[in-house]
Amino acid sequence: MPKQSARLAPTTEQMLFDPLTKLASKHWSNEALEKSEKFQSSIIEKVFSTEIVGKEFIPRRLMMLEFSRYLENYLWPNFTPETSTHAFVMSIVCMVNEKRRESVPAWEVFIDKPEHFGHFFTEVMKIVLNSEHPIIQRTVCIVFLNHCYNSIEVDVVRLRTLRTLTLGCWKCLLPERLESELKKSTKLKKLWKSIAKKDAKASDDENEKSEFDRSFLRKLMDHFLTLLFSTNMNDEAIDHCQRFLQLMIDLDSCLVTRRNFNTLLDDAQFVVRCRQSQLYKNDDVFSQLVENLAAYAVFEVNDLTGEALTEQEMLTAHYDRMQKLQRCAFSKFPNLKEFALGTVVHNDKREALNKHFGALSLEEMKKLCDQIVMRVSEEDDKRIILEMLINKYERRPSQLEAINRLPLYPTEKVLWDENLTKTENFFHDRTLALPKLNLQFLTLHDYLLRNFNLFRLESAYEIKSDIEDAVKRLQPYPTNDGSSSFGGWSRMALPIQAFNVVEVAKPDIAESCPSQVRADVTIALSSSRQLRAEWENLRKHDVCVLLSVTALEVDETVRRDRSVPFLSKYHVVVRGCEIEGMLDSEGHVIEEGPEPKPQLDGNTRTYRIWLDTNQYQDDMEAVLKDGEQDPYETFNVIMRRKPKENNFKAVLATIRNLMNVQCVVPTWLHDVLLGYGDPGAANYKKLGRIIDNLDWNDTFLSLDHLKEAFPGYDVSLSEDSDTPIPPFKLSFPEDKKISVTAHVIPNRGPYPFNAPQKNTIRFTPTQTEAIRSGMQPGLTMVVGPPGTGKTDVAVQIISNLYHNFPEQRTLIVTHSNQALNQLFEKLIHLDIDERHLLRLGHGEEELDTEKDFSRYGRVNYVLTQRLALLKDVGRLQESLGVPGDVSYTCETASHFFKYQVLSRWEQYQHEVKNENTSETVSDKFPFHSFFADAPQPLFPKKDFEHDWDIAQGCFRHIKNIFEKLQEYRAFELLRSGLDRSHYLLVKSAKIIAMTCTHAALKRQDLTKMDFKYDNILMEESAQILEIETFIPLLLQNPSDGYNRLKRWIMIGDHHQLPPVIKNMAFQRLCNMEQSLFARLVRLGVPTVDLDAQGRARPSIRSLYSWRYKVLRDLPHVLAQPEFKMFNPGFVFDFQVINVEDYNGVGESEPNPYFYQNLAEAEYCVGVFMYMRLLGYPSSEITILTTYNGQKHLIRDVVRQRCGDNPLIGWPDKITTVDRFQGQQNNYILLSLVRTKTVGHIRDVRRLIVAMSRARLGLYIFARVPLFRNCFELSPAFKQLLMRPMQLELLTGETYPPKTLRNTAAPKFVIKDMAQMHQYVYDMYLTIVKEMNKQKVAFQSLAEPPEPTTEDDKEKKFEEVPIAFEVEPPVSETKDMEQDEANSAQQAGDEKQQAVESTDNKSKDGDQEPAQSEEKDVESDANQSNDDKDPAPKKMKLDEPDEQEKI
Repeated sequence: MPKQSARLAPTTEQMLFDPLTKLASKHWSNEALEKSEKFQSSIIEKVFSTEIVGKEFIPRRLMMLEFSRYLENYLWPNFTPETSTHAFVMSIVCMVNEKRRESVPAWEVFIDKPEHFGHFFTEVMKIVLNSEHPIIQRTVCIVFLNHCYNSIEVDVVRLRTLRTLTLGCWKCLLPERLESELKKSTKLKKLWKSIAKKDAKASDDENEKSEFDRSFLRKLMDHFLTLLFSTNMNDEAIDHCQRFLQLMIDLDSCLVTRRNFNTLLDDAQFVVRCRQSQLYKNDDVFSQLVENLAAYAVFEVNDLTGEALTEQEMLTAHYDRMQKLQRCAFSKFPNLKEFALGTVVHNDKREALNKHFGALSLEEMKKLCDQIVMRVSEEDDKRIILEMLINKYERRPSQLEAINRLPLYPTEKVLWDENLTKTENFFHDRTLALPKLNLQFLTLHDYLLRNFNLFRLESAYEIKSDIEDAVKRLQPYPTNDGSSSFGGWSRMALPIQAFNVVEVAKPDIAESCPSQVRADVTIALSSSRQLRAEWENLRKHDVCVLLSVTALEVDETVRRDRSVPFLSKYHVVVRGCEIEGMLDSEGHVIEEGPEPKPQLDGNTRTYRIWLDTNQYQDDMEAVLKDGEQDPYETFNVIMRRKPKENNFKAVLATIRNLMNVQCVVPTWLHDVLLGYGDPGAANYKKLGRIIDNLDWNDTFLSLDHLKEAFPGYDVSLSEDSDTPIPPFKLSFPEDKKISVTAHVIPNRGPYPFNAPQKNTIRFTPTQTEAIRSGMQPGLTMVVGPPGTGKTDVAVQIISNLYHNFPEQRTLIVTHSNQALNQLFEKLIHLDIDERHLLRLGHGEEELDTEKDFSRYGRVNYVLTQRLALLKDVGRLQESLGVPGDVSYTCETASHFFKYQVLSRWEQYQHEVKNENTSETVSDKFPFHSFFADAPQPLFPKKDFEHDWDIAQGCFRHIKNIFEKLQEYRAFELLRSGLDRSHYLLVKSAKIIAMTCTHAALKRQDLTKMDFKYDNILMEESAQILEIETFIPLLLQNPSDGYNRLKRWIMIGDHHQLPPVIKNMAFQRLCNMEQSLFARLVRLGVPTVDLDAQGRARPSIRSLYSWRYKVLRDLPHVLAQPEFKMFNPGFVFDFQVINVEDYNGVGESEPNPYFYQNLAEAEYCVGVFMYMRLLGYPSSEITILTTYNGQKHLIRDVVRQRCGDNPLIGWPDKITTVDRFQGQQNNYILLSLVRTKTVGHIRDVRRLIVAMSRARLGLYIFARVPLFRNCFELSPAFKQLLMRPMQLELLTGETYPPKTLRNTAAPKFVIKDMAQMHQYVYDMYLTIVKEMNKQKVAFQSLAEPPEPTTEDDKEKKFEEVPIAFEVEPPVSETKDMEQDEANSAQQAGDEKQQAVESTDNKSKDGDQEPAQSEEKDVESDANQSNDDKDPAPKKMKLDEPDEQEKI
């Protein structure tokens, strides 16, 4: 295994002087290619022997080669069967593995030149089968093979790799086993015969190649087993075995590869042999990998058809196997007579099988194996054969039962388990026994099981980090009585004053654990009003953590040493709990609702909590049986977590519930979700459910717009009018033909508010296709690059569905509250009745409207509307002269309409039809008095048709009043606010919006209420975890065994950042960051790619448009003045500025993975101050960076330099690129931070987000020589480097911008950061002097001036507060003394109290974006969520916040 230091990436300086760099520059750099440097195979041999093999395949050397584009420029372009050598093949293998390790695209080079991939793959197969090659080289090839088998969506890879997994590989089976397998399916028999015929016609050379492919995997397993049972098991051999097992698991967990391979695996008795090895007993990772493989080898799926097997079908198959064995034993083995006559339920236990088969001799065992067609070898002893028999016939425990008994909250055993600890500092040169989210899944149960295990581990990792941070802040210390006291404080944790279990309910029927366990926790709140509010605002179902913390007797220096493991300083017992509510003064739970909470006296608060029943049962059994201490008597700390990161329990419970019920996914979606069949089968074009005629409502602005939206279509009008006016109904009778029918929206009444609100967006052809697909049944996937109007498309789809299918209900799901609110705010302004809109969750508090769209807000709206409508009914009654009180209830109003209003209208209709004159329409109209407040005259009396239309509109207005009252009648009958809100959710609302997190939190409640919906629209789909995307599909119970879901519209951009996973192992090894949207794109599901952006200038758009198939500009980008104007004071609208070291320091790392760069931070702030002095609004400027450490440093610099200065102040936001995804601003200042290695901006998705946030100006601060050579970044940096690398300014210009620029304006070039600050300082002095002169002149007009000396003026001028001194960054402080850190803690905690209060306001539990790839994450539970410090104050840079050090 490579050493830890070998994993570290080389620095820029090391790269510059490395021999590989010089070699690359001469032979395969871009300059060398331009010179047509001749290919030399000796170079490859030399590099392989000295730099790869000679350096033991360390990632650092491979990274150097990969970074120099060794594969793209030299290896693959020159690879042919003639030039192929061992070194050549291995070099390519190493480069592909390194690309996969770095999570960068690996197969593009082979796609461009696929002709020799088959030969190359064959050579790799030969290497891995040749035991003469060193084991480390064979291990490298095993890793490569695994990458290939996991990339079958790539055509060139799939066509070659699957040749090793055809039915022909069954030639390696025992003949009897082959015959029995072929009997299972007539299709298999036919296929086997066709293979035999094809082989008979093939040449000897072709048959030899086919035989090599078919026997490859069987030979590979034999080689592995030989190595496994050898005596020479060094670290390299162990690593090889682990990686080989990972390959076997991946092959067996994907149906495409499993179909024929699983039989091969079973025939070799592979799992049993692995279990009998010494490595299985000695190596935890290997043994867990074997058990994972064993689980997949017997997974509940039909290998041939791919259909999931029910528990009953699995049990039936087990009984069939046992009965066949008993018949065989009865007829041929007298010693097994007792076994043959016994019942299956007594014989299928391990103890019984061991007893019966263990009594047989070795010869009898082998004879029995021959009878049941089980392969044994001559070397197999009695122990191995006995284990083979037991493994095949014992009844296996149910996975589902084990999961149902599992506590959902992690305990200390899980949190500090060695296997979870291994994931913290994960590198790709290690193997871990973790489940993977691959491209395909065996069944829905497999899909849910993998997600359950991964989500549980990921949440445990985050909880562990929170606990360690909170305990360190509390500073526990041992006392004389053996307990622990606390010398510090933490925002997220408080000592417990009292803890009592108050209820242990009886178990439910057929259950062993209690049905409910409740306890009361008493704490003393801080005197701080803000902290008190945060704890008192804990909501029902919020998850907290109970801790029993004991400080161990260790030296104080050891306790402060962060390198010492946490458990060496503290003993911690961990249990989870769920808040039921806070207790009032009488001990009752304070219920949540619209009413304000009662005010409680004192600082003491008691919470009623629910405990995990499974965990409580296990704890009590341990206390009674094993004599362990009762943990519920020792809790002394309760810890809360950020709401955005605290949804794990609800998600795990939801997954477990789905695994226990018949998980009914729509049939048209099932195979696509699992990754099988035709990827386009769920698209409306292939689904076969196309709706011929649909109303496109206000989608089109005119007929010309309609024709523009369907280029290449023959548009025909179904009416006589040549220029019909929208809205239009469209039908598509034939391919490329459209039949258009214009229709008029019926008059809704005489008032201005009766006129429908209309769309004003001129949709492009691709946007129109997305809308068309979304209106049709099936799966619609829309890929929306930055600024292409994804939200506008989503809103129009929802509006069209609302008008076409008024009986259907649409569910809107997004990743974040911000995106959901943006979408909802646009919905409000379309022609959708307010009463049909509902926003679930707590994010509705941020909606930019005075209207309340929450459940209780909508109930109040309905009740208010009811009163207003009843008042209108009373006015109508008065105008008609009807006696009585008909406006008392909705029911009396209904009778009034039926017997008084409708009869008058019918009589009026009869009279008008008889006379057909305008005078009759006006004179006989019965509701003149009611419409007296409408615009007058009500009837112009110029045209009968026009007047009659107005009359009908008036009646529709009246009718609409009574229709609404009829809907509202239920709210009269339901008396409680809860019942009314449930009715609103289940029956009344037509468009329901929530976040994916809220969907997971509330699924159980929604299904209990019989919540129903027909359509789902998901925004930000590429940012949502697999399982959080899947859960919203199942928020309703199936009707008659079928899911009523008709449409699933997913909108996202997989080219931007994926879901945030903080743990590197889960992110990369387990592929947990893969969204369902990205997986479906990889599978080839048809997408609609939006191709026109309206956000950025064309020049800025070109920095990221290369990543998309097509991305052009919308017409307004070329026409609107703001895009034509220059940026005042800057020569260019975008520029990359090279920033050198300041005082010899570039990037620094004051704490692990906490990257900072003072020079770039000061440069960014200097440019920001320059822009503010020119007059740029601060609201239009955002400072972005790629690391959290740099974000905090920039905030400190702004705070010191200009935060309090009224002329400058703070920018709109200072945040990270990851967190700013989905947002935009006019001007972006971007700091890339790194100067030693490229870092995680090498992820092209992060680069796309960074380049696409700016509308009018983008200024990037970076170490340009480092980034310009990075292959992944080259398309963007090629354009950036076409402009100077020094910032160029134009003097004499001010904001706002102008269209024409003074070409004679002098240009000023800024050479470095220090000069920028000097320039801004001088500029500031000039501005302040001018302001002082203006002030003096103004005062002279008001009163006689006082005598003033020049010294006084200068003194007055110098008092203006601004600091420009460039001080050393925090990161330069080395070997900081521990007492300094302690003294800074209190100041840091005070600061976090001031600036981080918003963390604890619930945002519906959404996961916050954070940096993950380089581990520069805000793991501190006290970290601020704000992008801008809300309370800027003076703070010196050499007094770091304690949280930043942690």
